[in-house]
Amino acid sequence: MTIVIALWGAAGVFAFYADRTIDAAALARLSDYDRAFRANEPAWQVWAYGIAVWSGMIGAIALLARSRHAHAIFVVSLVAIVAMFGWVFVATDLIAVKGPLVSTAFPTFIAAAAVFQIWFADTVRKRGWIG
Repeated sequence: MTIVIALWGAAGVFAFYADRTIDAAALARLSDYDRAFRANEPAWQVWAYGIAVWSGMIGAIALLARSRHAHAIFVVSLVAIVAMFGWVFVATDLIAVKGPLVSTAFPTFIAAAAVFQIWFADTVRKRGWIG
């Protein structure tokens, strides 16, 4: 399971990198709404995104290293996820524009994965598998 968590973390880091380094041609292929959404994204939200994915990856590395800090690092990731998607769902019209299923399905999965990572790190710590 730890390898799956690490692969999930790596996928998050890759998605963040791809999102933040999008080129002009790819940006031009986005809808008008998506381009405006990106243009109006506050800097703190981008930071929350980065913190969410990087702390998830670091938490996975901590888990692989059998560090007791994995749990706390995964909690940081979840807090950043809630901040990031909280802004998206509360301060934007994304749900109204794209619909509730399209807008919330993957973010819900991401949050559930973060909760699972916290639970897993806590469980393996209690079993003595990590320090």
